Formats: sequence, C-alpha cells, structure tokens
Amino acid sequence: MSWQAYVDDHLMCEIEGNHLSAAAIIGHDGVVWAQSATFPQVKPEEITGIMNDFNEPGSLAPTGLYLGGTKYMVIQGEPGAVIRGKKGPGGVTIKKTTMSLIIGIYDEPMTPGQCNMLVERPGDYLLEQGF
Repeated sequence: MSWQAYVDDHLMCEIEGNHLSAAAIIGHDGVVWAQSATFPQVKPEEITGIMNDFNEPGSLAPTGLYLGGTKYMVIQGEPGAVIRGKKGPGGVTIKKTTMSLIIGIYDEPMTPGQCNMLVERPGDYLLEQGF
C-alpha cells in the first residue's frame, strides 16, 4: 500500500459520520511522505519544534504548537509518543512512529477522541511494522 493510500483510506476515512479536516504522514526530517489535499504547508521549523517536544516533552507548552502557521494550544498527550493540540472547536493529534509523524487535524463536529483514534491506531500499527 502506498503512503498516499494510507492517508486516503485510513486517516481520511469516516468515523461515526465525521472526517478529519486534513492528515499527513511526514518523516522525522520534515519530508512529506503523503498528505491530504487540504493539509497545510508545514514549515521546517514547525517539524523541528514537534520533534523537540517528543524528545523533551513539554517544550512546546509555553509557545504553542505551530502547524502550517496555525497555533494550537498544547494539551495532554503521551510524552514521547503523542502530542495533542487544541484551537477553538478543533485541534490536532500527532503520533510519532519510528520513522514518521502521523498528523490529523480536525474541526467540529469531529471530537478529539475520534481524531485520536484515527491517528493513533494507524500509528501504533506502523510502529509494530517498524515504520
């Protein structure tokens, strides 16, 4: 399965009638492996900040998480494994795998829990597969 099919079929799929607004799989080096058409243009320093937070949990909390120029307030995640951000009625979930970041962006009516499920389950699978 191609990485694009993974985004299209697993991340952008429907869950309880809702879809992510955007999703991507991005390498730790910031290279986009695959993304939805709606995924924002990510800046290298944004990926660097995200990777730093995985290595030093909490480092993004004072400044916020930036993705495509949009600022998200960092909320409870799993240190070294998952970063979650909130902005108004939407937010973002980022799951770190061995080689990539699985990113899902959502807006209402999708719930944070639905986003977490769509992003983290495939992320766990990729971890098991060595990706």
